[in-house]
Amino acid sequence: MTKRFGTVSIVLVAFIFLSGAVGFQTGYQQTAYVVSLPNYFPKIPQSQSRTVTEEGANLGKYLFYDPILSDDSTISCSSCHRQSAAFSDAPTRFSKGKNGALQKRNTPPLFNLPWYPFLFWDGRASSIESQVFHPVTQQDEMNMRWDLATRRLERNVFYKRAFERVYGDRRIDSNLIADAIGQFERTIFSYRSKYDRVLQGEDVFSEAEARGYILVNDMTKGDCLHCHTTDSDPLGTTLGFSNNGLDSIFVADRYRDKGRGAITGSANDYGKFKIPSLRNVAITPPYMHDGRFNTLEEVLDFYSEEVNKSINIDSKMEFAYQHGAHLSPDERKQIIAFLKTLTDSALISDKNFSNPFLKG
Repeated sequence: MTKRFGTVSIVLVAFIFLSGAVGFQTGYQQTAYVVSLPNYFPKIPQSQSRTVTEEGANLGKYLFYDPILSDDSTISCSSCHRQSAAFSDAPTRFSKGKNGALQKRNTPPLFNLPWYPFLFWDGRASSIESQVFHPVTQQDEMNMRWDLATRRLERNVFYKRAFERVYGDRRIDSNLIADAIGQFERTIFSYRSKYDRVLQGEDVFSEAEARGYILVNDMTKGDCLHCHTTDSDPLGTTLGFSNNGLDSIFVADRYRDKGRGAITGSANDYGKFKIPSLRNVAITPPYMHDGRFNTLEEVLDFYSEEVNKSINIDSKMEFAYQHGAHLSPDERKQIIAFLKTLTDSALISDKNFSNPFLKG
């Protein structure tokens, strides 16, 4: 097993985000943002690609960390998406918004977003840029009016010049603000974990980690591969939506949180939520859309013994009929050992993504 991974070769390729350009014209020379990713990453879908420049991403980083986009200037995007937690709000179950209002769902992490066709647990946003619009204006989050945000930025000498640098003489508006933040979020890639080093032949799994990898991808054991890809696809998710049997519900209308169904309007989607990536899972607790599990041990206990048969449960939950996969205590520990290899310590310490307002 470890020998197989130790011999995998690596080829770095450059993804230059120029296709699908929005066509901003400026009087300044801008530098296309380029990131080199291992060749086992899939191509970014054409529908999700956008223009990203170093100047645009840098402007977006300032906006991401600046509370100027909340009505009382106390909350920024980074308040709930912290770099040290892979841009989640771990270990907080429900993030706090305006006046301490608790959110209804656990805050998901932000990385590898250009591959996602839908964002949020219910998939209400179909692009990174459209995702930005939701928290800024939501009353229980940042509670901001776009006209006020625009006036604040236009009066700020730094931002006025930065927007001109990126967007030329276009007037600052919500679309440009969302585009800039989106450019920054499009640069947040996770690809430097031990798991990646193993794939590149630069490291090897321990015996427990290798066994855990096998269990995750064994349909007679962990059976995780149908939703959480780590073999043929390194994203750690199929990017779809699923009902994994969290609750025993047999009438669709009884789901308190209808998830994807609240967006599509289809009762067949009630109780389905976006499948999260396994990458950085060890540092993004608590788990599930409602943060009901505090530890990976609790998650493995659920998938082993506590899965509930219910309406709309994913057909790929093959062990639901027996309440779970019935993994042994040692098998659960081995799976967790593997999951920890997916932690990207480089991501959470990379100064390229750090708060630009802090020195040092």
